[in-house]
Amino acid sequence: MQKLIENLYDKYHKLSNGHLASYIPELAKVNPDYFAITIATTDGKIYTVGDSTTKFSLQSSSKPFTYGYALETYGRDFIRTKVGVEPTGKAFNSIVELEKKTHRPYNPMINSGAITITSLVPGKNEQERFSKILGLFNNLSGSTLNFDQQIYESESKTAHRNKSIAHLLRHFNIIDEKIDESLELYFKQCSIMATSVDLAWIGATIANSGVNPLTKTRAISDEYISDIVSLMFTCGMYDSSGEWAYSVGIPAKSGVSGCIVGVIPGVMGISVYSPLIDMKGHSVRGVQVIKDLSKELGLSIFETRNKL
Repeated sequence: MQKLIENLYDKYHKLSNGHLASYIPELAKVNPDYFAITIATTDGKIYTVGDSTTKFSLQSSSKPFTYGYALETYGRDFIRTKVGVEPTGKAFNSIVELEKKTHRPYNPMINSGAITITSLVPGKNEQERFSKILGLFNNLSGSTLNFDQQIYESESKTAHRNKSIAHLLRHFNIIDEKIDESLELYFKQCSIMATSVDLAWIGATIANSGVNPLTKTRAISDEYISDIVSLMFTCGMYDSSGEWAYSVGIPAKSGVSGCIVGVIPGVMGISVYSPLIDMKGHSVRGVQVIKDLSKELGLSIFETRNKL
């Protein structure tokens, strides 16, 4: 496994296609040459290469896990009244993509759905609510994580589109009147900093039925792991989720910081970090690496010749 990811690192580290996520000013300052590949297994092994100690903001890769927390807090029936489970075929930050009859966001992986889910995190104030989100990610990763103030402020100051989405959600009574507080909470969630190793352990925790393989701490109830993984598979790569299912075939979630987390249930979590992204918002190197890993190891859920 170590040799395999080292070979993939060598194969793709000179790939320079893509662009930085300049619509968030702080992300436009990141070194485009950063590159890390990490695999964490459900039996506690770790394989990593490259800039695996470099921290990056989780951005949208955080969405599946907050969704899991909301499911555990409120139950599946209530959450389904707020957010659907259908892919949209549209961009992740589309303003008008709400279901016509219910006005729910189509799924929790697009921005409208993620803002709705984050708005449901309980607490007396923003600080207490964010503390619960951080606690979730600490349990998932087995590390002590925090958010980056500068990235958070950069997102908050330029998030006119997300603010429009939030007000539309409020108009249809999908979120409550604490619009600004919930938005700031969402921006902080996206600004949580992690390394490739941290993100791989998050993936491995989901692969291990919600229990961190190293700390043995339960982060999310096993009752809702299938909800998380199925939506990562159908919606996690936005309007290229169909192509991803066809060519890669594993549950995954990307973030515009250049990270991708993949989950192989019962086996491992995969993390790739490389800041140059394509037009869909996915790491260019990350897509290629996970595509090759899937083919090399037979990881696709449709593969009958699994080599693990």
